[in-house]
Amino acid sequence: MKLSPAVATALNVQMNYEFESAHVYLAMAAYASELGLDGFVNFFQVQYQEEVAHAQKFFQYINDRNGRVEIQGFTTPQKEFSSILEAFEVALHHEEGVSSRIHEIVKQAHAETDYFTVSFLEWFIKEQVEEESNFHNLISKIKLLQDGAGLYLLDQELQTRTFKPIPAE
Repeated sequence: MKLSPAVATALNVQMNYEFESAHVYLAMAAYASELGLDGFVNFFQVQYQEEVAHAQKFFQYINDRNGRVEIQGFTTPQKEFSSILEAFEVALHHEEGVSSRIHEIVKQAHAETDYFTVSFLEWFIKEQVEEESNFHNLISKIKLLQDGAGLYLLDQELQTRTFKPIPAE
């Protein structure tokens, strides 16, 4: 069953937003690098890799459903922040927006009884719960550890984060 034009458009918009999200995190990595926070750089670079992998999942799904993938540009991401805390707050707000976008596509797929797409998006719904939770937790830690020593320890912890490839379905 081929994707409807409306669902194909929504999936393409989301795929491109995932690529844009990757660049949001790359800009945050550059900001953290200026601060000398290598663990935060690592965290944001892993986040960048995850977003590219998410976009690739959309790319493959659209192709698998005989849709046409449409690559588009995006706006320049924010690159200046008042603090690492602000960067994480911006990231959380961004992820909440991603969640909202995914929910809208699920609603649209339900309305068109496109249960293949509903099933495909279930993975992203679970992923967004994890994304938002991670950012909430890190924001809480950053607020608790705003002194130099505490932030340094969190920076060291974040250096151990690694990218785990997303399994193909």
